[in-house]
Amino acid sequence: MDLEDFRALRTPEGAALLDELRGLRPAEELSAATRLRRGHPASLVSAAIGQARLRDRAAAKFGAADAGRMFFTPGGVEQATRAPVAAHRARRFADLGVRRLADLCCGIGGDALALAREGIAVLAVDRDPLTAEVARANAEALGLADLVTVECAEVAEAGLSGFDAVFVDPARRGGRGRVFDPEAYSPPLSWAVGAARGAPLAALKVAPGVPHEAIPPDASAEWVSDGGDLKEAVLWFGTEPDAERLAGAARATATLLPGPHRLTGRGLPNPPVREVGRYLYEPDAAVIRAHLVAEVAEELDGALIDETIAFVTSDRLRPTPYARPYEITDVLPFGVKRLKALLREREVGTLTVKKRGSAMEPEELRKQVKPKGPNAATVFLTRAAGAPAMLVGRPAG
Repeated sequence: MDLEDFRALRTPEGAALLDELRGLRPAEELSAATRLRRGHPASLVSAAIGQARLRDRAAAKFGAADAGRMFFTPGGVEQATRAPVAAHRARRFADLGVRRLADLCCGIGGDALALAREGIAVLAVDRDPLTAEVARANAEALGLADLVTVECAEVAEAGLSGFDAVFVDPARRGGRGRVFDPEAYSPPLSWAVGAARGAPLAALKVAPGVPHEAIPPDASAEWVSDGGDLKEAVLWFGTEPDAERLAGAARATATLLPGPHRLTGRGLPNPPVREVGRYLYEPDAAVIRAHLVAEVAEELDGALIDETIAFVTSDRLRPTPYARPYEITDVLPFGVKRLKALLREREVGTLTVKKRGSAMEPEELRKQVKPKGPNAATVFLTRAAGAPAMLVGRPAG
């Protein structure tokens, strides 16, 4: 879809087509296209069907109600922040007193919309003309145009004076896929850090796998998961007093949505290692990325099963939002034959396989054990006390 096609979608004819295609199933696309091309330009019909398809995909991120009114590009759906994550960040900006914010690399406007819903006036900037126009259309579609001003420009040329805060979401995908080098982001992370340091308050969205050593010393890092899925990491500038910000321990935070549940580092030493107890706790991915497993272990009065593995064990079942508990019934040395016999004896047909610290892939194990029966079990392919192990259990609590 090019800019001309998109503008055609926003005409009364295009809007009528989109309404007619609402709820279109993939199997119906060909027949719908054939029928609609009898009375409409082929390019407009193609653009409308493509937009209907994108709206269907976007419902998982934005909710069906908003996605059904918004406009998307294929890359925009892929790269946009999930709505609950954007809403969390917007609330944090609002709680910090932000009233005017510059959203650089705004994409289709997902974050700008969430910020506007918190009453924050947003200047949204993107260098791609089509993307910028889609962001503008989304602000209008959701009734937020009075708070969201969209500019098509290079972010380096955007005037940032007079804003309470800056948010930068550099593009982390190139022509060959995902970009892992922060200096290969567009714009580079070094430029984004410079822009952040020039603002009273700033947040930079980065890949969840960002190395801790790459975090600037004057920033704190927040890893965010939604429904157990790790979504992003954000570098925050200007949110803490210098003494606390530079202390180190408080620079890492894990935020779990919904909630939010927020766990902040306290500089704890590594937990002890002990044999596998009755319960095994699998920390949330945001907790692991933030290097806060020790904080979870302390909360649970637990220990690690291996010094290199982020599983916490305890003999007591305690509720925590930061880790998922499993009741362990069997601890086996690594061996497929023995595991297969155990699963056959217990008539396990539904097998969940999790791995951490094991070379075997879950699908490979399933093929070898060929589970069959009415019962369910979870198998952990991991290490315990330095040796390969298989832990068998089930979700607890």
